[in-house]
Amino acid sequence: MNEQIHRGVRPEPARPSPTLEDLAKAAGVSRSTASRAINGGSRVSPEAQAAVDAAVIALAYTPNPAARSLVTRRTSSIALVINEPDARVMMDPFFAAVITGVTEALRETEMQLVLLMSRAGGDPSRTVRYLRGGHVDGAIVVSHHKADGWTEELAASGLPTVFIGRPWDENLGIHYVDVDSFQGARLAALHLAASGRTRLGTVTGPLDMTAAADRLAGWHAGLREAGLPPGPAAHGDFTATGGAKATEELLAQHGLDGIFAASDLMARGAITAIQASGRSVPGDVAVVGFDDHVSATGELPLTTIHQPMVEMATEAGRLLLADIENPGADRDPAIYPARLVVRASSGPKAG
Repeated sequence: MNEQIHRGVRPEPARPSPTLEDLAKAAGVSRSTASRAINGGSRVSPEAQAAVDAAVIALAYTPNPAARSLVTRRTSSIALVINEPDARVMMDPFFAAVITGVTEALRETEMQLVLLMSRAGGDPSRTVRYLRGGHVDGAIVVSHHKADGWTEELAASGLPTVFIGRPWDENLGIHYVDVDSFQGARLAALHLAASGRTRLGTVTGPLDMTAAADRLAGWHAGLREAGLPPGPAAHGDFTATGGAKATEELLAQHGLDGIFAASDLMARGAITAIQASGRSVPGDVAVVGFDDHVSATGELPLTTIHQPMVEMATEAGRLLLADIENPGADRDPAIYPARLVVRASSGPKAG
């Protein structure tokens, strides 16, 4: 280019990009028909659509994203809402599985994923205002707490929304994906009872979450079925630290020989606390977790309830895309069966 200027030769001006008017003229249709054709409108004849498609290729036409957004009233973005502190989201493999699954659902689309996480001491209503402000085409909500109040507001907003985990109020029409937490915890109780354990306790998750509440109810149902008393329960927070603290409380007050922790991270913390107390796993105390996302401390494989989190999150993404295209459609929840995976942490008792 410098050589051309030195010789007095002016470079040719850049060729302007074709406009929507150019596209319409090349296709032999009106500007409004061309706009509907490139933006997925339904009121376009097959002949006109074919003509516009051919003109797009011939002119190398690229739609203006801002103009397209004005026409379609879409942002090509969806939000993944996780109402947990940043530190927990980054440390818990559960959330990594969720992000992996949702991303897989969007792989063949132009949708972008916006991650929204709560801030410690922050105002949760800010998230709802953002979601209702037209910034995204839909939302997937995970780790929902009863006090959030999001279910009612999101249902009223009309924003396509899918929950991962059963919402507290199922009568609001929010679509959701879940694992059968009740059945999973029931299987855990029956397994521990069948292994000869009779003094059983549980470490629950936060009981303002449906997953924790359903697992506690299923645990009690399994104990009744096995002819065992309800047993003690200590409350955790789905973290390894919370699981260890809750287990310390259980061991200090009760002579247990089996513990069901409502998540694998809490089970890992439980094993740490049991071993720190001078007891062995599974010789003295058997441990069962829930998730099948992490291994137990050290080399001890963890008996757990398998939750196909990547598959569930992918299905949540697909449901949301379907809701965006066809809002208001009636869909049944996608409930995945729970499956017991037996490993060494619930093996035979000592002696």
